[in-house]
Amino acid sequence: MKQIAIYGVSGFGREVMPLARQHWPPRVEPYQLVFVDDNPAAAECNGHPVLTYAQWLALPASSRNLSVAIANSAVREHLVARCEADGVGFFEVRAPNVVQLDDVRLGAGAILCPFVTLTSNIRIGRHFHANIYSYVAHDCVIGDFVTFAPSVKCNGNVVVEDHAYIGTGAMIKQGQPGQPLVIGRGAVVGMGAVVTKSVPAGATVVGNPARLLVKT
Repeated sequence: MKQIAIYGVSGFGREVMPLARQHWPPRVEPYQLVFVDDNPAAAECNGHPVLTYAQWLALPASSRNLSVAIANSAVREHLVARCEADGVGFFEVRAPNVVQLDDVRLGAGAILCPFVTLTSNIRIGRHFHANIYSYVAHDCVIGDFVTFAPSVKCNGNVVVEDHAYIGTGAMIKQGQPGQPLVIGRGAVVGMGAVVTKSVPAGATVVGNPARLLVKT
């Protein structure tokens, strides 16, 4: 039997599970679709078993595939590395109404929620999360373990480096060919921010136009 899992039974994991059910075709080979969580609060959620990772690995399986629905990118990377060491594969979760146009390349383990749009000539790294109504426009490069919250607007010629988090409703101004606007590694763009210039690695920006958040 194939063992298929969504890692994380949080709010996002529960949103992803119905999309995962749609991903798998009618049963040619029997499979089981479960939640995996390191600290499960209950044995069942929304009609699916909830198992610890160790319990899931102990199940008989012809193959194992998993989608990591954890928003924290550092935790996501750690869990991916653990799964890879155990020979677990990953699968892409994609809502039926996702729009994808020409020459889009996605790394392993992407989660593309309802109404996401990927236009043309885009490169996206591993384990990308694009929440509802987000879009990535032409000639963008997105790194590994990047998270887009709902309704992110990433316009053309933008580079988003590894582990960046783009908050709900944020808008990133279009860059220029050969001079992309860059969101640096591990940067955080706050909810509703309007980003008009590059953001340094590790920085947090907020507001319209987006400015560095000064902690007091």
